[in-house]
Amino acid sequence: MRIGINGLGRIGRQVLRIALESHHGGLEVVHVNDLISAEDLAYLLQFDTTYHTRNLSVHGEDGTLMIDGQAIPVSAESDPSKLPWGEKGVDVVFESTGHFRTRAGAAKHLAAGAKKVLISAPGKSMLDGHFVVGVNDHRYDRHRHNIISTASCTTNCLAPVAKVLDDEFGIEHGMINTIHAYTSSQNLLDGHNSKRRRGRAAAENLVPTTTGAATTIGLILPGLAGKMHGCAVRAPIKCGSLLDLTCTLKKGTNVDEVNNAFRHWADDSLKDILAVDDRELVSSDIVGKPYSAIVTTKDTYMVGDRFLKVLAWYDNEWAFSQRCIDMITRML
Repeated sequence: MRIGINGLGRIGRQVLRIALESHHGGLEVVHVNDLISAEDLAYLLQFDTTYHTRNLSVHGEDGTLMIDGQAIPVSAESDPSKLPWGEKGVDVVFESTGHFRTRAGAAKHLAAGAKKVLISAPGKSMLDGHFVVGVNDHRYDRHRHNIISTASCTTNCLAPVAKVLDDEFGIEHGMINTIHAYTSSQNLLDGHNSKRRRGRAAAENLVPTTTGAATTIGLILPGLAGKMHGCAVRAPIKCGSLLDLTCTLKKGTNVDEVNNAFRHWADDSLKDILAVDDRELVSSDIVGKPYSAIVTTKDTYMVGDRFLKVLAWYDNEWAFSQRCIDMITRML
């Protein structure tokens, strides 16, 4: 499968690394597009403050990235319809700029010759589908779904947790709060931002803000549409996030039954997607972990037999990038 990547930000670079370093057979990155130079891209691929120096030989020159002897052409084109997907025989474009989240915007990749587009964020208009690996990716139809989204890192954490709870006990309604690492949408120092509080110094503040995960979950699990709401608090850490889900269940249960349900699913149909951990983890412990959600059993709480709180950790970059690669492999 021949892959093109549009946008080598935090997620785009992790997806490129996973594609090059992993054993996903048959994946070949044949072209990348970003508005910075090949030399600067090479530097960012070689050195990473979160995941540290990579065991890769990387350099860039004359519009080409050389990674462990493999040459990957680089362009700096702002219009996706002008990218060389057709001449490169690209099967799937990974759209990770954050700018082409509408159907019309993503369709420019198809006009340029790509067969499929996977967007690394929730769509801003009607797409062919939103898919979370392990939860609803079995509904993907390669004959109908050409422009799709993998939703968001938070939705990828919420969806498997919510699926277990809804399938086992039924969810009447729920609230989520994601205590989320800061991102490039925030300011390092106080300054203007279209979302005012995201303009305050990211490394010095807890920043209440929005999350679309509670809405997007209805696209992944239609039975939960309209039953959940939520918010986010950006925390002064660079990676490692925590989902706090509080919900009212339809069926009475207890903490042990809830934790055992998570264990069963983590060993069965959600293996490698959901993990369960009995230890007392903190955010730095889950950086680099590939699971979409890591439920810590010591952080499951109940009032009565139907009012439940569950905490689930997720690496908001690495785990999400793993799921993006997983979805790409399912697309043709």
